[in-house]
Amino acid sequence: MSKTSSPTQISTFVIIPLIAFFFFSYLSMAEETTKLQEPEQAAVQIVYVEWPDNEDPEAFHIRTLASVLGSEEAAKDALIYHYKHASRGFSAKLTPSQVEELKKKPGVLQVLPNRVYSLHGSSTGGGLMRV
Repeated sequence: MSKTSSPTQISTFVIIPLIAFFFFSYLSMAEETTKLQEPEQAAVQIVYVEWPDNEDPEAFHIRTLASVLGSEEAAKDALIYHYKHASRGFSAKLTPSQVEELKKKPGVLQVLPNRVYSLHGSSTGGGLMRV
């Protein structure tokens, strides 16, 4: 007795993998579409820059940021603080894509996310550490 496959068995072996392929392709495309629709979240970044020659540091900060954000007004809205003494730079609220573009600008040394650190230890009630 020889074993032969019926047309129903052959079509089942072909159809099931095709259905699985199309199903997983659809899931993959749906995931990509969801990623594209999510807006980027802006976060506070610290931008370290070179000291500008013959230019006011604040004007340099605004000009550098405006080249990424599209206008001086948008740059002024995004700026949070100008650092001019212990370090040179500024803090601004930026999206990840804006950070990447800003890193490529002349005079920009480094862009880092803002981090808050808290000190722990025994204190004397007034917030001063006892020595």
